[in-house]
Amino acid sequence: MITFDAVSKRYPDGTVAVNELTMEIPSGSTTVLVGPSGCGKTTSLRMINRMIDPSAGRILIDGTDVTAVPASRLRRGIGYVIQNAGLFPHRTVLDNVATVPVLTGTPRAAARREAAALLERVGLDPALGRRYPAQLSGGQQQRVGVARALAADPPILLMDEPFSAVDPVVRTELQDELLRLQADLGKTIVFVTHDIDEAIKLGDRLAILAVGGRLAQFAAPSQVLAAPADDFVAGFVGRDRGYRALSFTAGDGIAVRPEPTIRIGDVPTGADWLLVTDDDGHPRGWVDAAAHPGGTPVAEADLRLGGTLLGPGGSVRTALDAALSSPSGRGVAVDADGRVTGSIRAADVFAVAERTARDEPGEPPVPAPAVLSKDRPA
Repeated sequence: MITFDAVSKRYPDGTVAVNELTMEIPSGSTTVLVGPSGCGKTTSLRMINRMIDPSAGRILIDGTDVTAVPASRLRRGIGYVIQNAGLFPHRTVLDNVATVPVLTGTPRAAARREAAALLERVGLDPALGRRYPAQLSGGQQQRVGVARALAADPPILLMDEPFSAVDPVVRTELQDELLRLQADLGKTIVFVTHDIDEAIKLGDRLAILAVGGRLAQFAAPSQVLAAPADDFVAGFVGRDRGYRALSFTAGDGIAVRPEPTIRIGDVPTGADWLLVTDDDGHPRGWVDAAAHPGGTPVAEADLRLGGTLLGPGGSVRTALDAALSSPSGRGVAVDADGRVTGSIRAADVFAVAERTARDEPGEPPVPAPAVLSKDRPA
């Protein structure tokens, strides 16, 4: 557990970066520090590993004041990931990842073997270990940065806006990778971002900081969305907080309807959109039957991709996205193996969302997979 006990940071010119911050960050969970520029997010993060010393108050890790531990030893037990990865340009990827283990006495050959395994764990081909950082894409460099932070198997991982410098597609992939890693490793992660959607997706708890380093609210994302502590939090979360809150509403009550399917090479009939699958029943895309007069067979070039897929155990928010992002207006439902089980309509999703908002009892849930496997095109 990381404890902030009335921690403040004041600079000689009178600037208050953090103002009497008090909170407890539970072990094995992800806590996201989120807020506008100048609210003390990064300062708070860096005080944990003593890159910045507080002006007042205490920070404790499992009951031990961080100032009672030599800074070098403290930092060896804390992984640190920053924007743009911060890799050593003159070292190979393997040697970048192996940096801390070698410094702590692990033989270089053994450290490199462990580094190669870590590259695989963060979703990279171990063969990339022979390259230098400049030979990698931005997303690959960020994955290497995460691998390096994990190399000494630290119980705490600090992440300072690590995904903000990459494009939206890569950013989503890195967020999903972090969720997967955390499910496997159970680290105590403190993550800084200014993006409320990223915070909601990644955080078990959100620490909403206001300008001047004031802790405005510290709670689970669902609670922040449902009951903002004050006008600042309500404004920062935004007018879309009702839509964002649907991320925490189970989609079990959304009806999944039968959906006819065809395959590449089949001749579409009718005047509606038809769902195209592969031979194993996985969705490939949609085809407009009305655009095939004369009975021409469906080709790859005819496919229109949908949005996300409706899979087991998801949320109403993602279900709505699946329906609205599909060219047919019907979101694709799949089972745990990614095979099509039917489709959902936006009207059915809205009905569940409205019923939930009013806390009204509804019909018994339709037994079906409930919402989405993220970022997989239909």
